[in-house]
Amino acid sequence: MNIQWYPGHMTRTRRQMAENIRRVDAVCEVVDARIPQVSRNPDMDDIAAGKPRLLVLNRTDLADPESTKLWAAYYRRQGYAVLTTDSRSGAGVAKFSAAVRAMLADKIAQWNAKGQTGKPVRVMVVGIPNVGKSTFINRVLGRKSAKAADKPGVTRGSQWFRVEGGLELLDTPGILWPKLDDERTGIYLAVTGAVKDDILDVETLACKLMEILYHHSPQSLTGRYKIELPGEDEEFDFLGYELLMRAGRKRGFLISGGEIDTERMARILLDEFRGGKLGRITLETPDEYAGAEGQDDETE
Repeated sequence: MNIQWYPGHMTRTRRQMAENIRRVDAVCEVVDARIPQVSRNPDMDDIAAGKPRLLVLNRTDLADPESTKLWAAYYRRQGYAVLTTDSRSGAGVAKFSAAVRAMLADKIAQWNAKGQTGKPVRVMVVGIPNVGKSTFINRVLGRKSAKAADKPGVTRGSQWFRVEGGLELLDTPGILWPKLDDERTGIYLAVTGAVKDDILDVETLACKLMEILYHHSPQSLTGRYKIELPGEDEEFDFLGYELLMRAGRKRGFLISGGEIDTERMARILLDEFRGGKLGRITLETPDEYAGAEGQDDETE
């Protein structure tokens, strides 16, 4: 799957972030709780090197609750401060200011000792497109200030916002990274909406999602689309396409000649998955990265 997703404004944004990092005390990275590791921008490790980091596992209303707990514990073991939120409802957002101050407690104490009591705490808020970053910031502010929409690439310029209690936020446009490590990363980002649908083949993407759900959450397919899942003894050239056909047939999506309208079913599947209509589903687990975590521990 060939995904071209690195427009020029992302290059400019990355450069601006590198320049602004010296102006902030900490970095808050908002990620999608359904794909916590995949939705982290690997460039941030270089850009934010040396700065305290708060990871916000957002969109928990769409993710499996038990998986979210495992991911929060995983990142805390790595030394990150962690906050779990659902920015659409506001759940967990009220804890943000306290989480930032707890993370920077030593630095704030040093300011107070120098007579700088009340000095504003400055935090850069980052995140790839469509992880709910702008909605999260709006919830923190208690008003609609940052542009928010259910599509990638809405916030286009860095903006400073002042929060009550001496907290200042620098909202940055969502950026991806120019090179993928593997196809799986691209697929996960695409099915959750981090890249625009118009640069992808929607049927191919939906077939990939069908295969993912077949292995990760088969009950979501049988429950939502009332389809019979293939048995282990059944073989198909493309399992995802067979599942898409079965779902389309159940929905009655037929065109001339009785052919199944797989494109329509593909768009329905993607919309319903992104909207949580298939249930609360997390697509990756910390166990998949356990080896890397162990290697990090050995190098510390």
